[in-house]
Amino acid sequence: MLESVLLSLIEALKQLSYFGVILALTFEFVPAELVLPLVGYWVYQGDMNLYLAILAGTVGGVCGPLTLYALGRYGGRPLVLKYGKYFLVKEKEIDAADRFFNKYGSGVAFFGRFIPGVRTAISFPCGMAKMNVWLFSIYTFVAMLPVTAIYVYLGYKLGPKWKEVGPIVSQYMQPIGIGIVVLIALFFIIKYVRNKQVGQS
Repeated sequence: MLESVLLSLIEALKQLSYFGVILALTFEFVPAELVLPLVGYWVYQGDMNLYLAILAGTVGGVCGPLTLYALGRYGGRPLVLKYGKYFLVKEKEIDAADRFFNKYGSGVAFFGRFIPGVRTAISFPCGMAKMNVWLFSIYTFVAMLPVTAIYVYLGYKLGPKWKEVGPIVSQYMQPIGIGIVVLIALFFIIKYVRNKQVGQS
């Protein structure tokens, strides 16, 4: 029921072409996993250009997190906890993102996008910490570009079977997320060891 309502909304926004794609993704309650493969299908139908569709999807993928960033920055934790549910973000996800940000710093605006249970909520602590908005936007854009390209391209290749894209991508996202967490951990271990060696010399 909810999916059919969202699909109707997305189809209506199609009338606005690439701006409609950006607008659809600005609403964080509209899953990108639903929008982007459908956009790929529109490319398959010849209604959009593949590269412009990916660009619009990536820009929209930045605008959405920016709304959550603003809520965190100007509303603080009380407002985030109060209104986060309207963006389909649970309190435990906000807490996890908060801990993740405190541990790894502003780089999570990039790395956090690949980690399930953190990728949406990570915008809140970035805002609460008053991270530079341009840096946040750049990190988010760079992270969203490959993800958007994968979803749109697969939607384009699968054509009428575009709904199969979500399950296909989700089975690979978790291993990628785990790999990124391992890389982050290795980075900080190496950094810690080097700092310790410098301190002893």
